[in-house]
Amino acid sequence: MYTDNAYWHNQVLDFKDKKHPLFVGSAGTYHLFTRPKLPTHRPRGRLDFQLLYIASGKAHFFFHGAEEIVPAGNMVLYRPKEEQRYYYYGIDQTEVYWVHFTGNNVTNILRKYGFPDKAHVIHTGTSLEYKQIFLHFIQELKLCKPFYETVLAHELEYLFILLFRLQGKKPREKSAFLMDEMNRAVTHFHSNYNQQISIEAYARERGMSVSWFIRNFKDYTGTTPAQYLLSLRISNAQSLLESTSCTVTEIASIVGYENSLYFSRLFKKNCGMSPTQFRKQLSDSDSIAR
Repeated sequence: MYTDNAYWHNQVLDFKDKKHPLFVGSAGTYHLFTRPKLPTHRPRGRLDFQLLYIASGKAHFFFHGAEEIVPAGNMVLYRPKEEQRYYYYGIDQTEVYWVHFTGNNVTNILRKYGFPDKAHVIHTGTSLEYKQIFLHFIQELKLCKPFYETVLAHELEYLFILLFRLQGKKPREKSAFLMDEMNRAVTHFHSNYNQQISIEAYARERGMSVSWFIRNFKDYTGTTPAQYLLSLRISNAQSLLESTSCTVTEIASIVGYENSLYFSRLFKKNCGMSPTQFRKQLSDSDSIAR
């Protein structure tokens, strides 16, 4: 299992903030590989709000005692003091991102961006932009740069805006078929991102023309299949640089690149710094925090 979490002032316990309209308290991610089960049960809920994004696989939630299986491409919203009971299973290869937030105007902010008062499951589609936002939450909470709390609040509100904009899109014909095919493609890419994947071959295997697949994948995720795969590899490389002592050459191989120099050039082009510089920046930040 891979996990990466960050908390405001390392305050693991939940809290209620009354000074700010919107305040991010913690964020993190879980990705199950071999661990059979990861349960969470908070009978009395929490003092803050929680938003979870199912990026791949699926998760099992219980609302009012009834189980609901929530697949990738959805977010789940919990409000303060609501019972939280959910399970992730290794067999599903579940990948989840989460953020806890509080504030003195959260309910009105959620209403402003179209969140129904009693809704739990929100269909969002699968987008790497969501994942990047959650990873940025984690990074900001760890680095604690000047005005990071303000950045976090703005970033969370930006996420709300992205979700609000989805509501204005008219449903397309064969939307159920499209949703199933695009979810299937996203799951396939997440499970095999470190392998040599041919977009053309995948489309043919699924009985789709390449142009139709690329066009609809981009419409669904906001990026092309090739760009999506690249972002997956880079973001997983970032996680490995932070959480392991593997060399850059080893990490390049793990995420699917035989040529470490080519990997380093791609990494620098997408992240603005080399893998070595990225790891050093994290190490320096941890030293300052201690």
